[in-house]
Amino acid sequence: MSRYIGRANAAKRLAPLEGTPGHSVYANGTARLETTGETLVVRPPFPLRHQGEYDLVHVRPLLDAMGEDHRVGAVLVRLGGYAVGVFDGDELVASKVGQRLVHGRHRAGGSSANRFRRRREEQARVLLLEAGEVAARVLTPERERLEAVALGGDRTAIRGMIELRPELEWLNSLALGRFLPVPDPRQAVLERLPYDLYAVEVTEI
Repeated sequence: MSRYIGRANAAKRLAPLEGTPGHSVYANGTARLETTGETLVVRPPFPLRHQGEYDLVHVRPLLDAMGEDHRVGAVLVRLGGYAVGVFDGDELVASKVGQRLVHGRHRAGGSSANRFRRRREEQARVLLLEAGEVAARVLTPERERLEAVALGGDRTAIRGMIELRPELEWLNSLALGRFLPVPDPRQAVLERLPYDLYAVEVTEI
């Protein structure tokens, strides 16, 4: 079973294991920690470069990697709103959020439904173009300094935004492996994002 744990809580959970009997393997971006009572596979959100094998539980390289801060861009988009930001560690150093009305789906049929669908598609297109413009304005000047980009909100919306603004294709190459399905991209959500950005995936075997 896998779950994501905030890095501070993960550190509290793992630190006491240092030097205890067991086995540790660092490879392919994960740490496999085998103790007398359990086996944990831990994957930090940012690349775990350390490699090695130890005849005890050795968590110090993992804790060091988890404690590192990174400069990360964030793009959260749903039909209805977007939030774009730059984080230096836990600090939000640049941001821009916006909202636009996009009507829900029309349940009835007929010509009125077709008109409604076309209007909804145009509303969605305007929002995605605006989100792409903001993402380009906020993140492009940071491109050479960003270590990663967190994408979130709705996958279809993010994909549609990049299709409308092909110059943002570079976001995919820096995207973190975890997509963040935030329900409502607002400023407060953006400000709380570091918890999820640095959350560690822990799998109990």
